This record gives sequence, C-alpha cells and structure tokens, in this order.
Amino acid sequence: MAGPEPILEVSGLVKHYPLTRGILFKKQIGAVRAVDGVDFTLGRGETLGIVGESGCGKSTIARLLVSLEKPTAGSIRYQGQDVTKLSGRALKAVRRDIQMVFQDPYTSLNPRMTVGDIIGEPYEIHPEAAPKGDRRRRVRELLDVVGLNPEYINRYPHQFSGGQRQRIGIARGLALRPQIIVADEPVSALDVSVQAQVVNLLERLQDEFGLSYVFIAHDLSIVRHISDRVGVMYLGRIVEMGSDAEIYEHPTHPYTQALLSAVPVPDPGARERRERIILSGDVPSPTHIPSGCRFRTRCWKARERCAQEVPLLAVPKALRPAAGPAAHDSACLFAENSFATRSVPPEKTA
Repeated sequence: MAGPEPILEVSGLVKHYPLTRGILFKKQIGAVRAVDGVDFTLGRGETLGIVGESGCGKSTIARLLVSLEKPTAGSIRYQGQDVTKLSGRALKAVRRDIQMVFQDPYTSLNPRMTVGDIIGEPYEIHPEAAPKGDRRRRVRELLDVVGLNPEYINRYPHQFSGGQRQRIGIARGLALRPQIIVADEPVSALDVSVQAQVVNLLERLQDEFGLSYVFIAHDLSIVRHISDRVGVMYLGRIVEMGSDAEIYEHPTHPYTQALLSAVPVPDPGARERRERIILSGDVPSPTHIPSGCRFRTRCWKARERCAQEVPLLAVPKALRPAAGPAAHDSACLFAENSFATRSVPPEKTA
C-alpha cells in the first residue's frame, strides 16, 4: 500500500564540523562527522520519529532541516525544492513552512519578553502572515489552541510551569501555520505526567492543522506512541527504518534490539522472560569512525566482514522472501528478525 505523499525528502545529508589547530594560521586536522549520509522522506500528515543515543546526530538533523545550519553535502527537498540551495527571500519563505519546537522550554523563551511578544514575533519577521492590527487577536487564539488562558498574554515566561512554557513554544511554532514542525526532544525536560499532556496536544494539533512532524527523542516509548514511522540513528547514520510495529515488534538491527531491551516493562512476568542486552564499550568518537559497520565495535554479531563492508540501509536479503514486518530497511550484514529468541554471550547479558 502506497504511503502518504512526500512533503520532505532528505538525500545524502552530511554535516561535518572541522577540527583546526593554530591561532593565526589555522590548519584543519580532522572533522566531527555529526551527520554522515542520512536519507529519509516525510509524508504529508505523517510523524517520523528519530531515536538514538546522545551524540548520534539527531539534533544536528533538526537544525539542518530548519536551515539553522548549512549541510556539508546532500539535499533537503521541500515540496520538490532543494532548501539547501536557497537564500534570501526564497529561504525566508520556506522557513515559514518549516518551524521548530526546541528541547528546553526554559531557555528557548526570552525572559525579557511577554508571552504575547514571544508568540507574535514570527509576525514581525513575516508581516505578510497577519495584518498588524490583527496580531494580538491571533496570539490570543493560539494561546487558546494550545490550552492556555488567552488572558496570560501579558505574562512573562518565569510565571509559567515547564509544561506551560512548552505549550508557549508550540504556539510560537504554529503562528505562521507551517506545514512541518521539527520537534527536537520537546518533552525530555518535563515530568512524566506533563509529557503525556504535551504529546496528546501535538497529536490533536496534527489532526486539526494537518501538520507533518519530525519528532526527535531518546525515549522509545514516547516515540512509539506518536510516530507512524521510526528511524534509529547511530553515530551519524540511520541504521534501521520502518513503521512503529516493524521497529518495536520485529527489530532486525542489533543496535535497535539492544535499545528496545532496555525499555522498562510494567508486567513483572514479561520482564522476567525478556532478554536484557548490555552493550560493551562506549560509542566511538565521531572524529574517528570505525571502518565498515559503525556498530561493529559494540556488536556481539561482528565478524571480519563487518570491518570491511559498509552495510547499506535496505531490506536484508535473508529477510526479503518473508515479505512480512521483518522485511524493512536495516543496515546490518547479519540482520535477524526479533531479539527474543537470540542467544547472547554471557558477558553481554544482564
């Protein structure tokens, strides 16, 4: 069955930060390969979740998508137009349609500005979006949409709780009626009960305004709740991509299997039956990427072949005949369906 119409297409996206030595005569001695060849599409009205450990490049992708940074290579096509090639008025017009909700609700709002000024600021940058005399009314409507009292329009950020501040950030993101919202860990700084409120708000707004989301997080349970498809990142690349059911019920990449084995399970019986995978070693430095498969230095399946071949993000040959939920994209030379029945060396189990 065909998916939704693509609204955003990312191809070969790369972002390297140069490492230099010297003061007057700087010489590049290396690079931090934060994002190193990422491909994905986002459908209209779809939510794409991106998960992974800290430092894997999730937030860098978010900044690239909203043009806060320029990529080293690759393309980001919004409705067929390559955003990375735009500048000036053309880029400004695209930025109106791709907005961002930031991770920290405490530092993403200017403490010297009232809520009305914060939410209304996009109208100052894009005056064509709302007539000057109508902006106050629009801000009040946005406060009401995100579940805040419109009478709070003259209050300052310090007068709100964390969840309320994140709602203000969401209202600011909605001000220009965007097509896409990039949410960079929007609930990670909030209490669990408040997280549920914000996630439910995002889902309601998606239905109401027809939004597409790129939802970035490290909490796998929240990502499953809100996402239609999920991409798992490791060291600058996506290593597995599929629907929420494919990723969570039929993971084929060892890294995804290890992540899912760490998700808390409320049922004590299921918790006892589940195999816990403890990975040995630390994530390699993005300045010194391992040859071949990037995950091989921590993988219990690693063979000599893994150091020589770079696995492509595609449906593994061994799983293609099945044509079931396990037959989704996975960048592993030894991909297997599920992690429940696999044997793991004693030093890598709990």
